[in-house]
Amino acid sequence: MSTNQRRDRRRDIPRTDAVLSDPRLIAAASALGRAAVKSAVSEAQRRARLGELPPDAVADAAAAALPRRATTLTPVINATGVVLHTNLGRAPLSAAATDALLAAAGHTDVEFDLATGQRARRGRGMLDALAAAVPAAEAVHVVNNGAAALALAATALAAGREIVVSRGELIEIGDGFRLPDLLQSTGGRLREVGTTNRTALRDYEAAIGAETGFVLKVHPSNFVVRGFTAGVATQELAGLGVPVVVDIGSGLLAPEPLLPDEPDASTALDDGATLVTASGDKLLGGPQAGLILGRADVVERLRRHPLARALRVDKLTLAALEATLRGPESPTWGALRRDAHEIRSRVERLREALGEQGITAEAVESTSVVGGGGAPDVELPSWAVALDPTLTDPLRSHDPPVVGRVERGRLLLDLRCVSPEQDDTIRSAVVAATTRSGR
Repeated sequence: MSTNQRRDRRRDIPRTDAVLSDPRLIAAASALGRAAVKSAVSEAQRRARLGELPPDAVADAAAAALPRRATTLTPVINATGVVLHTNLGRAPLSAAATDALLAAAGHTDVEFDLATGQRARRGRGMLDALAAAVPAAEAVHVVNNGAAALALAATALAAGREIVVSRGELIEIGDGFRLPDLLQSTGGRLREVGTTNRTALRDYEAAIGAETGFVLKVHPSNFVVRGFTAGVATQELAGLGVPVVVDIGSGLLAPEPLLPDEPDASTALDDGATLVTASGDKLLGGPQAGLILGRADVVERLRRHPLARALRVDKLTLAALEATLRGPESPTWGALRRDAHEIRSRVERLREALGEQGITAEAVESTSVVGGGGAPDVELPSWAVALDPTLTDPLRSHDPPVVGRVERGRLLLDLRCVSPEQDDTIRSAVVAATTRSGR
């Protein structure tokens, strides 16, 4: 191609301001920002200069290249069978919580009393809702996650002092995070008692002294030890004459027949715990948060500690958590309580629909789990669509992505965590993935 031809083609490429006047790009600039839109236009113009695009396709290419949202976080369909999947954001928020987020996005009365025009207690609606959900707690407070709740308790009650804890409860959770490291970072000294499999009340009694800040009881929420084991109940620890902090981890607020061995906040407080700490984005089904419940004077001591300011939650968390506490059943509990027969019927319908498209699929029994470091011994009977494992990657790259699990050489799409309204979306995703993979 001659130099004159190249110049002619470049002259045909529309100017940036002309492309930006396209109605699609004007709308995108409002949602994504002008810089992102201009970058997409520049890239499309570059491709046109290289001859990869005709000049009249620049605006189309720029519009097609733009993301749907200003965030890189991508909503996915969780077909793994893990209800609280940490890698997928744990608890999905309810419609009530999502609506509350939108309501709180602008200016709100988060620390303002509309009736008096005076400053008000921050997050009072959420705190009232949490207190109502756990009547056994004299007072409540919320920080930004479960580890922060325990760190605040350790800092306020045991900096420079001893934290008495069973060796069998010095747990490690995801990503190499170890509880002893967290506790020691607060300035507390660990006083380990008992052994990894057996700890008796006398072990605690022998360790308690003038240097004791509190006794810590931790629920080993992501593993189970069986056999020759022994532990000490909260009720017995409460008689030792020192504060007892119980970290229940998963955020269950009251006893639940579906999870009979999972500790809950109400029972721990009734049994004499001084404080209970837990997460908000696990079994509670809300946003990431750290719950602190217990004796009024101790909760107030934590609330007034300087570290509490650094761990404060924002208005979005306050709104979503209150809506979770006051609103209808969360998607987490909807998934946990979903009937296996209902799941099987949906799987069978999905299998038949895929078969009509010429796609080989099988309805198979599956086992779902709670996940998120909760109820590690609980298995939930479920059903899944079994597909060729080569569809794993294409389904992950679909919009929206569908994430399943590969087991025994098959890709399983377990529908326990999938709402019935998403079944057709999964069907369409599998059809598209099969077409892309050429199967």
